[in-house]
Amino acid sequence: MSADASAVNAGQPIPAHLLPDNAQIVDGRLTIAGCDVAALAEEFGTPLFVYDEDHLRARAREAVDAFGPGAAYASKAFLCTAMAKLVHDEGMDIDVSTAGEFHIARAAGVPPASLVFHGNNKSDAELALAMDEQVGRVVVDSFDEIDRIERLHASGHAAVDVLLRITPGVEAHTHEYISTGRDDSKFGFTVSTGLAEKAIERAKASPAMRLRGVHAHIGSQVFRVDSFAKAAEVIAAVGERHGFEELSVGGGLGVPYVVGEEGATITSWANVVHDALGAAGVTAKVLAEPGRSIAAAAAITVYRVGTVKQLDGIRTYVAVDGGMSDNPRPVLYGSGYESFVVDRADATRDLEVRVVGKHCESGDVLVREGRVPSDISVGDLLATPVTGAYGHSMGSNYNAITRPPVVFVRDGDARLVVRRETLDDLLARDLG
Repeated sequence: MSADASAVNAGQPIPAHLLPDNAQIVDGRLTIAGCDVAALAEEFGTPLFVYDEDHLRARAREAVDAFGPGAAYASKAFLCTAMAKLVHDEGMDIDVSTAGEFHIARAAGVPPASLVFHGNNKSDAELALAMDEQVGRVVVDSFDEIDRIERLHASGHAAVDVLLRITPGVEAHTHEYISTGRDDSKFGFTVSTGLAEKAIERAKASPAMRLRGVHAHIGSQVFRVDSFAKAAEVIAAVGERHGFEELSVGGGLGVPYVVGEEGATITSWANVVHDALGAAGVTAKVLAEPGRSIAAAAAITVYRVGTVKQLDGIRTYVAVDGGMSDNPRPVLYGSGYESFVVDRADATRDLEVRVVGKHCESGDVLVREGRVPSDISVGDLLATPVTGAYGHSMGSNYNAITRPPVVFVRDGDARLVVRRETLDDLLARDLG
């Protein structure tokens, strides 16, 4: 969190725009979709991911309305069979990037034709799976991948519909680790060096693939929509030159995590893209892959406070029963989050704290500059909002901690969609 955001944030209760759509505060207690969050924590334990199901559905519908049937959910943000079924039911395709994500989507009943297979280093087994199952599109990322597809086709696997991932050379103004559109990237065929043109000509001539168009993704957590417009202009020029029927602008739309941040809606992002492509005279089908903007703000994570450590003149540490194992983003990217107490959600947050986890790392920080009520104590339920993306999906068993459950709430009902891991689960693959 920036110093300016921290100053704005000082003392405020948790703002409504950082909570799921159907969150309410009733007599100081947070409810989501009619479910009392403290009661959910008692029933399912902590840490706990709580998702507002209608929030997820609303964002999926917005994506389909904004981009049409070319909208694909980027499943790396958050995936389980319930989530795959939900977005598919709302009309979205699903972007998968590994055999594991493919397997989960298929287990949810999503047909292969509704899947887009990504990845910068797909294995022979993954490509064979995509070809044999005839996925909707394979997004080809390198000349080595073209070689593999052609070798597999020659050995009897079916030809497949593809998009070529190009690197448009656009600065996304985001963290280095999640910036993917610059020329210096592990992803795709670089436009400025001529690699993209060489790949297009090779794919056009290949009997192993049917080239439908190009794909570009400039990064994640991108707030400046003009960056998307610039990328759209690059892919428009490539697409028009070759008469492609499909152009994918990828995903990466940023969402606000802390007070002081503002993000564009899916609809406004789509309008910027359509305007840029329209100005270039593009008539091709436009594809997009929102993930974070579907899932992030739909969920909160609930923890139990185990320790409050006051260091006079330095800071106050609040330690909870999760940490970097359920949300590694602060450790990886220095990401900011807010914090509040679940049964005093409308209280003034007048105490600045550092919320930390229970892992054996000084870097195990969940909220570097958090605020909570000054009467916070051991046993309180502390929550961090906007944790629906890249928490569950990037979670780990570090320190042999069992991963948290996931609950979907809707119309006053709570549905367990991912159970909590058990200690025996930790031994399931251990052969001794």
